[in-house]
Amino acid sequence: MAVRAAVLPAVGSPLEITGIDLPDPGPGQVRVRLAAAGVCHSDLSLSNGTMRVPVPAVLGHEGAGTVVSVGEGVTHVAPGDGVVLNWAPSCGSCHACSLGEVWLCANALSGAADVYARTTEGTDLHPGLNVAAFAEETVVSASCVLPAPDGVPLTDAALLGCAVLTGYGAVHHSARVRQGETVAVFGVGGVGLAALQAARIAGASKIIAVDVSPAKEELARTAGATDYLVASDTTAREIRGLTGKQGVDVAVECAGRAVTIRTAWDSTRRGGRTTVVGIGGKDQQVTFNALEIFHWGRTLSGCVYGNSNPAEDLPVLAGHVRAGRLDLTALVTERISLDGIPAAFENMLAGKGGRALVVF
Repeated sequence: MAVRAAVLPAVGSPLEITGIDLPDPGPGQVRVRLAAAGVCHSDLSLSNGTMRVPVPAVLGHEGAGTVVSVGEGVTHVAPGDGVVLNWAPSCGSCHACSLGEVWLCANALSGAADVYARTTEGTDLHPGLNVAAFAEETVVSASCVLPAPDGVPLTDAALLGCAVLTGYGAVHHSARVRQGETVAVFGVGGVGLAALQAARIAGASKIIAVDVSPAKEELARTAGATDYLVASDTTAREIRGLTGKQGVDVAVECAGRAVTIRTAWDSTRRGGRTTVVGIGGKDQQVTFNALEIFHWGRTLSGCVYGNSNPAEDLPVLAGHVRAGRLDLTALVTERISLDGIPAAFENMLAGKGGRALVVF
Protein backbone atom coordinates (compact mmCIF):
# COMPACT_ATOMS: atom_id res chain seq x y z
CA MET A 1 0.00 0.00 0.00
CA ALA A 2 1.39 3.41 -0.98
CA VAL A 3 1.69 6.20 1.62
CA ARG A 4 3.47 9.55 1.57
CA ALA A 5 6.75 9.96 3.44
CA ALA A 6 9.76 12.27 3.79
CA VAL A 7 12.65 10.37 2.20
CA LEU A 8 16.34 11.18 2.72
CA PRO A 9 17.85 9.99 -0.60
CA ALA A 10 21.47 10.48 0.50
CA VAL A 11 23.44 12.10 3.31
CA GLY A 12 23.46 15.85 2.80
CA SER A 13 20.56 15.81 0.36
CA PRO A 14 17.25 17.62 0.92
CA LEU A 15 14.32 15.55 2.12
CA GLU A 16 11.85 14.56 -0.60
CA ILE A 17 8.13 14.21 0.09
CA THR A 18 7.11 11.26 -2.04
CA GLY A 19 5.07 8.07 -2.17
CA ILE A 20 6.50 4.82 -0.80
CA ASP A 21 5.25 1.25 -0.91
CA LEU A 22 4.71 0.04 2.66
CA PRO A 23 4.14 -3.71 3.18
CA ASP A 24 1.72 -5.33 5.58
CA PRO A 25 3.24 -6.18 8.97
CA GLY A 26 5.04 -9.49 9.20
CA PRO A 27 5.46 -11.65 12.32
CA GLY A 28 6.31 -9.50 15.33
CA GLN A 29 5.52 -6.26 13.52
CA VAL A 30 2.94 -3.48 13.86
CA ARG A 31 1.55 -1.05 11.29
CA VAL A 32 0.81 2.41 12.69
CA ARG A 33 -1.05 5.39 11.23
CA LEU A 34 0.78 8.46 12.53
CA ALA A 35 -1.13 11.21 14.31
CA ALA A 36 1.93 13.41 14.83
CA ALA A 37 5.73 13.34 14.77
CA GLY A 38 8.25 15.72 16.28
CA VAL A 39 10.95 17.31 14.12
CA CYS A 40 14.00 16.71 16.30
CA HIS A 41 17.56 17.97 15.86
CA SER A 42 18.73 14.34 15.89
CA ASP A 43 16.99 13.90 12.54
CA LEU A 44 19.01 16.82 11.22
CA SER A 45 22.13 15.09 12.56
CA LEU A 46 21.14 11.98 10.62
CA SER A 47 20.53 13.90 7.43
CA ASN A 48 23.88 15.76 7.52
CA GLY A 49 25.97 12.75 8.53
CA THR A 50 26.78 13.66 12.13
CA MET A 51 25.06 10.39 13.03
CA ARG A 52 25.35 7.54 10.55
CA VAL A 53 22.41 5.47 9.28
CA PRO A 54 21.92 3.52 6.05
CA VAL A 55 20.33 5.54 3.24
CA PRO A 56 18.00 6.08 1.48
CA ALA A 57 15.92 6.32 4.62
CA VAL A 58 12.72 7.69 6.06
CA LEU A 59 13.62 9.74 9.13
CA GLY A 60 11.51 10.68 12.14
CA HIS A 61 11.96 8.91 15.46
CA GLU A 62 9.48 10.68 17.72
CA GLY A 63 5.81 9.98 17.06
CA ALA A 64 2.47 8.57 18.11
CA GLY A 65 -0.47 7.14 16.25
CA THR A 66 -3.07 4.41 15.95
CA VAL A 67 -2.44 0.73 15.26
CA VAL A 68 -3.79 -0.25 11.83
CA SER A 69 -2.85 -3.94 11.89
CA VAL A 70 -0.52 -6.36 13.65
CA GLY A 71 1.51 -9.33 12.55
CA GLU A 72 1.58 -12.83 13.95
CA GLY A 73 2.61 -13.07 17.60
CA VAL A 74 1.84 -9.46 18.57
CA THR A 75 -0.40 -9.41 21.64
CA HIS A 76 0.34 -6.25 23.65
CA VAL A 77 -1.42 -3.95 21.15
CA ALA A 78 -4.32 -4.40 18.75
CA PRO A 79 -5.86 -2.53 15.81
CA GLY A 80 -7.40 0.72 16.99
CA ASP A 81 -5.03 1.14 19.96
CA GLY A 82 -3.15 4.41 20.44
CA VAL A 83 0.62 3.93 20.69
CA VAL A 84 3.79 5.94 21.27
CA LEU A 85 6.81 4.98 19.15
CA ASN A 86 9.98 3.91 20.96
CA TRP A 87 12.95 4.42 18.64
CA ALA A 88 15.46 2.66 20.93
CA PRO A 89 13.90 -0.58 22.22
CA SER A 90 16.12 -2.61 24.52
CA CYS A 91 16.92 -6.21 23.66
CA GLY A 92 16.98 -7.35 27.28
CA SER A 93 19.97 -9.65 26.76
CA CYS A 94 23.10 -7.57 26.03
CA HIS A 95 25.57 -6.54 28.75
CA ALA A 96 24.05 -3.07 29.26
CA CYS A 97 20.54 -4.51 29.55
CA SER A 98 21.77 -7.08 32.08
CA LEU A 99 22.99 -4.15 34.19
CA GLY A 100 19.61 -2.41 33.93
CA GLU A 101 21.08 0.30 31.68
CA VAL A 102 18.55 -0.23 28.90
CA TRP A 103 19.27 3.19 27.36
CA LEU A 104 22.71 1.86 26.40
CA CYS A 105 21.40 -1.34 24.77
CA ALA A 106 23.94 -2.57 22.22
CA ASN A 107 21.18 -3.76 19.89
CA ALA A 108 18.73 -0.87 20.19
CA LEU A 109 19.38 0.46 16.68
CA SER A 110 19.86 -2.82 14.86
CA GLY A 111 16.55 -2.34 13.05
CA ALA A 112 17.79 0.82 11.35
CA ALA A 113 19.77 -1.34 8.91
CA ASP A 114 16.67 -3.27 7.82
CA VAL A 115 14.77 -2.66 4.60
CA TYR A 116 11.27 -1.79 5.75
CA ALA A 117 9.71 -0.29 2.59
CA ARG A 118 10.49 0.69 -0.99
CA THR A 119 10.04 3.73 -3.15
CA THR A 120 7.43 3.48 -5.86
CA GLU A 121 10.39 2.94 -8.25
CA GLY A 122 11.51 -0.09 -6.21
CA THR A 123 14.48 1.37 -4.28
CA ASP A 124 15.01 -0.15 -0.82
CA LEU A 125 14.31 2.18 2.12
CA HIS A 126 15.61 1.99 5.69
CA PRO A 127 13.83 3.29 8.81
CA GLY A 128 16.13 6.13 10.02
CA LEU A 129 16.06 5.37 13.73
CA ASN A 130 13.94 2.21 13.63
CA VAL A 131 10.51 3.82 13.35
CA ALA A 132 10.37 6.08 10.23
CA ALA A 133 7.85 8.49 11.73
CA PHE A 134 8.01 11.07 8.92
CA ALA A 135 5.30 9.24 7.01
CA GLU A 136 1.55 8.89 7.01
CA GLU A 137 1.99 5.28 8.15
CA THR A 138 4.89 3.07 9.21
CA VAL A 139 5.63 -0.58 9.96
CA VAL A 140 7.80 -1.23 13.01
CA SER A 141 8.91 -4.00 15.30
CA ALA A 142 6.41 -4.67 18.08
CA SER A 143 9.14 -3.70 20.55
CA CYS A 144 9.02 -0.18 19.11
CA VAL A 145 5.46 0.56 20.22
CA LEU A 146 4.25 1.36 23.72
CA PRO A 147 0.58 1.76 24.66
CA ALA A 148 -0.30 5.46 24.61
CA PRO A 149 -1.16 6.80 28.08
CA ASP A 150 -4.77 7.61 28.87
CA GLY A 151 -5.75 11.25 28.97
CA VAL A 152 -2.98 12.49 26.66
CA PRO A 153 -3.94 13.34 23.05
CA LEU A 154 -1.86 11.45 20.49
CA THR A 155 -0.76 14.73 18.90
CA ASP A 156 0.84 15.65 22.24
CA ALA A 157 1.96 12.13 23.18
CA ALA A 158 4.26 12.10 20.14
CA LEU A 159 6.70 14.30 22.06
CA LEU A 160 6.92 11.82 24.93
CA GLY A 161 8.87 9.43 22.71
CA CYS A 162 12.09 11.44 22.65
CA ALA A 163 12.19 15.12 23.68
CA VAL A 164 10.39 14.70 26.98
CA LEU A 165 11.98 11.39 27.92
CA THR A 166 15.39 12.88 27.17
CA GLY A 167 14.94 16.24 28.90
CA TYR A 168 13.11 14.82 31.90
CA GLY A 169 15.53 11.92 32.22
CA ALA A 170 18.57 14.21 32.02
CA VAL A 171 17.31 16.06 35.09
CA HIS A 172 15.81 13.18 37.09
CA HIS A 173 17.96 10.16 36.11
CA SER A 174 21.33 11.54 35.03
CA ALA A 175 21.83 14.73 37.06
CA ARG A 176 19.42 13.64 39.82
CA VAL A 177 18.38 17.20 40.67
CA ARG A 178 17.22 17.55 44.26
CA GLN A 179 14.79 19.92 45.95
CA GLY A 180 16.29 23.39 46.36
CA GLU A 181 19.24 22.92 43.99
CA THR A 182 20.13 25.43 41.28
CA VAL A 183 20.05 24.40 37.61
CA ALA A 184 21.21 25.89 34.31
CA VAL A 185 19.90 24.54 31.00
CA PHE A 186 21.87 25.36 27.86
CA GLY A 187 19.79 25.29 24.67
CA VAL A 188 16.08 26.06 24.65
CA GLY A 189 14.90 23.61 22.00
CA GLY A 190 12.46 20.78 22.64
CA VAL A 191 14.79 18.85 24.94
CA GLY A 192 15.87 22.01 26.76
CA LEU A 193 12.26 23.05 27.33
CA ALA A 194 11.50 19.60 28.72
CA ALA A 195 14.55 19.86 31.00
CA LEU A 196 13.36 23.25 32.29
CA GLN A 197 9.99 21.77 33.19
CA ALA A 198 11.66 18.75 34.76
CA ALA A 199 13.83 21.01 36.93
CA ARG A 200 10.71 22.83 38.09
CA ILE A 201 9.02 19.50 38.90
CA ALA A 202 12.14 18.47 40.86
CA GLY A 203 11.82 21.59 43.01
CA ALA A 204 14.90 23.49 41.82
CA SER A 205 15.17 26.87 43.56
CA LYS A 206 16.70 28.71 40.60
CA ILE A 207 16.44 27.62 36.97
CA ILE A 208 18.60 29.53 34.48
CA ALA A 209 17.93 29.11 30.76
CA VAL A 210 20.68 29.95 28.26
CA ASP A 211 20.22 30.25 24.50
CA VAL A 212 21.68 32.20 21.58
CA SER A 213 18.25 33.61 20.72
CA PRO A 214 16.71 36.44 22.77
CA ALA A 215 13.34 35.52 21.24
CA LYS A 216 13.13 32.30 23.28
CA GLU A 217 13.00 34.01 26.67
CA GLU A 218 9.21 34.00 27.01
CA LEU A 219 9.06 30.34 25.98
CA ALA A 220 11.77 29.45 28.51
CA ARG A 221 10.09 31.32 31.36
CA THR A 222 6.78 29.64 30.56
CA ALA A 223 8.54 26.28 30.89
CA GLY A 224 9.92 27.18 34.32
CA ALA A 225 13.02 29.32 33.91
CA THR A 226 13.48 31.89 36.68
CA ASP A 227 16.28 33.64 34.76
CA TYR A 228 17.23 33.90 31.09
CA LEU A 229 20.63 34.63 29.57
CA VAL A 230 21.58 35.19 25.95
CA ALA A 231 24.70 33.11 25.38
CA SER A 232 27.95 35.08 25.25
CA ASP A 233 31.60 34.91 26.31
CA THR A 234 30.54 36.00 29.82
CA THR A 235 27.78 33.43 30.37
CA ALA A 236 29.64 31.43 33.04
CA ARG A 237 30.47 34.62 34.94
CA GLU A 238 26.84 35.76 34.75
CA ILE A 239 25.64 32.42 36.10
CA ARG A 240 28.05 32.62 39.02
CA GLY A 241 26.71 36.12 39.66
CA LEU A 242 23.19 34.72 39.88
CA THR A 243 24.25 32.00 42.33
CA GLY A 244 26.21 33.82 44.99
CA LYS A 245 29.47 33.45 43.01
CA GLN A 246 29.26 29.68 43.41
CA GLY A 247 27.88 28.39 40.11
CA VAL A 248 24.90 26.11 39.70
CA ASP A 249 24.57 22.72 41.32
CA VAL A 250 23.62 21.20 37.96
CA ALA A 251 24.22 22.27 34.36
CA VAL A 252 22.39 20.48 31.55
CA GLU A 253 23.85 21.00 28.06
CA CYS A 254 21.39 20.39 25.22
CA ALA A 255 23.25 21.86 22.23
CA GLY A 256 26.08 19.41 21.58
CA ARG A 257 28.68 22.09 20.90
CA ALA A 258 32.19 22.17 22.36
CA VAL A 259 31.93 25.80 23.47
CA THR A 260 28.58 25.16 25.16
CA ILE A 261 29.82 22.07 26.96
CA ARG A 262 32.85 23.98 28.21
CA THR A 263 30.65 26.89 29.35
CA ALA A 264 28.26 24.50 31.14
CA TRP A 265 31.26 22.99 32.96
CA ASP A 266 32.56 26.44 33.89
CA SER A 267 29.09 27.41 35.17
CA THR A 268 28.90 24.48 37.58
CA ARG A 269 29.89 24.94 41.21
CA ARG A 270 32.75 23.10 42.82
CA GLY A 271 31.49 19.56 43.36
CA GLY A 272 28.53 20.08 41.03
CA ARG A 273 27.27 17.98 38.11
CA THR A 274 27.42 18.75 34.39
CA THR A 275 25.26 16.56 32.16
CA VAL A 276 25.72 16.60 28.38
CA VAL A 277 22.61 15.71 26.41
CA GLY A 278 23.38 17.38 23.07
CA ILE A 279 24.79 15.28 20.23
CA GLY A 280 27.89 16.90 18.78
CA GLY A 281 30.13 15.94 15.88
CA LYS A 282 33.61 14.43 16.11
CA ASP A 283 35.04 17.82 15.27
CA GLN A 284 33.69 19.29 18.51
CA GLN A 285 36.71 18.86 20.78
CA VAL A 286 36.41 19.85 24.46
CA THR A 287 39.59 20.29 26.51
CA PHE A 288 40.27 20.31 30.26
CA ASN A 289 43.51 20.46 32.18
CA ALA A 290 44.35 17.91 34.84
CA LEU A 291 44.60 20.47 37.65
CA GLU A 292 41.11 21.89 37.14
CA ILE A 293 39.57 18.40 37.11
CA PHE A 294 41.14 17.80 40.52
CA HIS A 295 40.46 21.26 41.92
CA TRP A 296 36.81 21.66 40.94
CA GLY A 297 35.73 18.13 41.82
CA ARG A 298 32.91 18.36 39.29
CA THR A 299 31.22 15.41 37.62
CA LEU A 300 30.90 15.50 33.83
CA SER A 301 28.63 12.84 32.35
CA GLY A 302 27.04 11.95 29.06
CA CYS A 303 23.34 11.22 28.86
CA VAL A 304 21.75 8.91 26.29
CA TYR A 305 17.98 9.11 25.79
CA GLY A 306 17.71 10.69 29.23
CA ASN A 307 19.07 7.48 30.81
CA SER A 308 15.41 6.48 30.65
CA ASN A 309 13.49 3.23 30.52
CA PRO A 310 10.58 4.25 28.25
CA ALA A 311 8.26 1.48 29.43
CA GLU A 312 8.65 2.63 33.05
CA ASP A 313 8.99 6.38 32.52
CA LEU A 314 6.13 6.92 30.07
CA PRO A 315 3.41 6.35 32.70
CA VAL A 316 5.25 8.69 35.09
CA LEU A 317 5.42 11.43 32.49
CA ALA A 318 1.75 10.93 31.64
CA GLY A 319 0.91 11.41 35.31
CA HIS A 320 2.72 14.75 35.30
CA VAL A 321 0.85 15.76 32.13
CA ARG A 322 -2.56 14.88 33.58
CA ALA A 323 -1.74 16.71 36.81
CA GLY A 324 -0.78 19.86 34.88
CA ARG A 325 2.87 19.78 35.99
CA LEU A 326 4.15 19.02 32.49
CA ASP A 327 2.84 21.02 29.52
CA LEU A 328 3.60 19.26 26.24
CA THR A 329 2.14 22.08 24.16
CA ALA A 330 4.84 24.40 25.56
CA LEU A 331 7.44 22.36 23.67
CA VAL A 332 5.96 23.18 20.26
CA THR A 333 6.49 26.49 18.51
CA GLU A 334 5.12 25.47 15.12
CA ARG A 335 2.67 22.86 13.86
CA ILE A 336 3.27 21.80 10.29
CA SER A 337 2.10 19.22 7.77
CA LEU A 338 4.24 16.50 6.23
CA ASP A 339 5.03 18.88 3.37
CA GLY A 340 6.49 21.35 5.88
CA ILE A 341 9.34 19.09 7.04
CA PRO A 342 11.97 20.38 4.56
CA ALA A 343 11.31 23.97 5.68
CA ALA A 344 11.55 22.92 9.34
CA PHE A 345 14.99 21.46 8.63
CA GLU A 346 16.06 24.68 6.93
CA ASN A 347 14.94 26.62 10.01
CA MET A 348 17.03 24.38 12.25
CA LEU A 349 20.07 24.85 10.03
CA ALA A 350 19.60 28.61 10.20
CA GLY A 351 19.15 28.53 13.98
CA LYS A 352 15.62 29.86 13.75
CA GLY A 353 12.47 28.85 15.58
CA GLY A 354 11.98 26.15 18.16
CA ARG A 355 10.47 22.73 17.78
CA ALA A 356 8.07 21.81 14.98
CA LEU A 357 5.40 19.14 15.29
CA VAL A 358 4.23 17.35 12.16
CA VAL A 359 0.47 16.74 12.35
CA PHE A 360 -0.88 14.18 9.91
